[in-house]
Amino acid sequence: MNSFNTDKAATFLRQLSPQDFASFGLDHVAYVRPVTVDDAPAFSVHAADGTPLTVLAERDVAFATVRQNDMEPLSVH
Repeated sequence: MNSFNTDKAATFLRQLSPQDFASFGLDHVAYVRPVTVDDAPAFSVHAADGTPLTVLAERDVAFATVRQNDMEPLSVH
């Protein structure tokens, strides 16, 4: 049985450079957050490093778009 070793994981994370940490999850995670565009509610999608990717009118469409690009969407409030 494989078990997760939290001490080993913590040691690994502490050894990451600031550049490595900044790119952590870059190709796997996208953030979706509510925004206002032209006085209308919308949802912006950002890469893990904060780079804006797109703005969509509906939250469900934003999440579906992220998933269609083989990434995991995370909500930012």
